[in-house]
Amino acid sequence: MTLSYRIGHTLSSWLARCFYDFRVVNEAGLHFEGPALVCSNHASFFDPPFIGQAFEKPIHFFARKTLFNNPLMGATLRSWQSIPIDRDHPDTSSLKTVIRLLRGGGKVLMFPEGTRTEDGHLLPAEAGVGLFLAKARAPVLPLRLFGTFEAFPRHRILPRPSSVTLVVGEKYTPDLAARSHLSGRELYQSLADEVMQRIAALQLP
Repeated sequence: MTLSYRIGHTLSSWLARCFYDFRVVNEAGLHFEGPALVCSNHASFFDPPFIGQAFEKPIHFFARKTLFNNPLMGATLRSWQSIPIDRDHPDTSSLKTVIRLLRGGGKVLMFPEGTRTEDGHLLPAEAGVGLFLAKARAPVLPLRLFGTFEAFPRHRILPRPSSVTLVVGEKYTPDLAARSHLSGRELYQSLADEVMQRIAALQLP
């Protein structure tokens, strides 16, 4: 864990627990060795740091490629284990990076919806995440955040008080054999829909 990541992890944990009464349901599900694609709903800028601080060890996450153009931001994002991605002109570099990280035992955070929700409701999964699921062939850990939309939705300039809860689902491995009749986009969408259904099934106790 780099010094920059450690500082960010500590500050995120302090913010989440002191100001947002952050708690985790089924916290034991976060503590395991080995690789995983960590998939969560996406409602707020708070989602990556709040999820990241819930893990004891660093996890990797995606960031817009343009953010790396700023020297300071780029250096910070790299030290935070970020993976640059170009949404307008996707290529194979991010996929290769994810596969390399997973083969090294890393954990990569992804948001199947592809963007933050406008109204707090879950969005359909994009097929793109299914591509990563199909090619990476790694276990998937579904998560669902409650309260980050109320805390800092995309249309607000400043955050507001809220209680935030992270519900941890059961880790699973996508069944590619059962989808042998599918290929290309159909396969990717099927895999993406499954993880989104598992996220949607997670509820507050």
